[in-house]
Amino acid sequence: MPSALPDGEPVPADGALPASALAGAAGRPLGFYLHVPYCATRCGYCDFNTYTATELRGTGGVLASRDNYAETLVDEVRLARKVLGDDPREVRTVFVGGGTPTLLAAEDLVRMLRAIRDEFGLAADAEVTTEANPESVDPAYLAALREGGFNRVSFGMQSARRHVLKVLDRTHTPGRPEACVAEARAAGFDHVNLDLIYGTPGESDDDWRASLDAALGAGPDHVSAYALIVEEGTQLARRIRRGEVPATDDDVHADRYLIAEEALFAAGFAWYEVSNWAATPAGRCLHNELYWRGADWWGAGPGAHSHVGGVRWWNVKHPGAYAAALAAGRSPGAGREVLTDEDRRVERILLELRLREGVPLTLLREEGLAASRRALADGLLQAGPYDGGRAVLTLRGRLLADAVVRDLVD
Repeated sequence: MPSALPDGEPVPADGALPASALAGAAGRPLGFYLHVPYCATRCGYCDFNTYTATELRGTGGVLASRDNYAETLVDEVRLARKVLGDDPREVRTVFVGGGTPTLLAAEDLVRMLRAIRDEFGLAADAEVTTEANPESVDPAYLAALREGGFNRVSFGMQSARRHVLKVLDRTHTPGRPEACVAEARAAGFDHVNLDLIYGTPGESDDDWRASLDAALGAGPDHVSAYALIVEEGTQLARRIRRGEVPATDDDVHADRYLIAEEALFAAGFAWYEVSNWAATPAGRCLHNELYWRGADWWGAGPGAHSHVGGVRWWNVKHPGAYAAALAAGRSPGAGREVLTDEDRRVERILLELRLREGVPLTLLREEGLAASRRALADGLLQAGPYDGGRAVLTLRGRLLADAVVRDLVD
């Protein structure tokens, strides 16, 4: 089941933000994340805030139904307009995630996007993305999204091997994600991502190479590749604990990452974040870059997280409770925290070090600077950028990014 929300102070009933959060807002980009919490089935590795029809039955009634979900989410977009007041910013990015957003009708996703356009306006070059399950779209659906204003789509491929998909409890047919890329291109999408997962129990190096070859052969302009993380409470964690499948292996993960970097680089893709590669600068996911650079975004939907001007908050998790709060005219926020300057410094290092541009050394304190010099000597940071005042990971440093970050934040 989904993981627990963090602790935090109460969110005001009207969702009001402290004045400090809105100070200087006009100079920061603004994005929207729209969470669709529905899935046809639950994948064995997933601990996201998502629900199948069985899991929702009897727990939220009509309020938890996906049939009227779009209008409920629109209510939160309207709340966001009230909370942000006369904030003049147009929205730079919109990302619809889940769950499986494409379980909703295409018109529902377009309606949600239209609400953002009506309440805030969209920048002329706004990036508008939805995630999609390969089996839940067809050419007509994709054409409706494109006509409605979406210009980027991200398909969950995970693997090209049937036995790997089975371990992950993925239900799509091998080859279907690649076909989806062609359908998206035909519908007019310039930007298409494929998500891959490596290190699944039972996956071989050859399986992973085959998945990379299939993904690249489909012609996306963006590929995300993530190591499989086994979260406690998931079906996969229980299977590993029972000895039904082997545990994941960090050394295998490192080997698979190197295979991915080699294949993607050879195909003309450049890494711009540790787990993300783009064929061109225009192919980068601008919405994710808002997260990594600590910009402002409003997360609408059950369990969605938001950040505006150093204030972070999160919504109640259950779709029924979320809808009930909005129906009663209340914010669905479950808790929030006001970040200190030190919190924000640490978060910048944690997130920006993962980017190709790295972080300025001026963010580091004395202990962190000493650690950065050791990382440079160990070949974990690039010498050229370091001489120019930035900590930028080498390929070896990317393999050990979490450890490098822990040392630099001291």
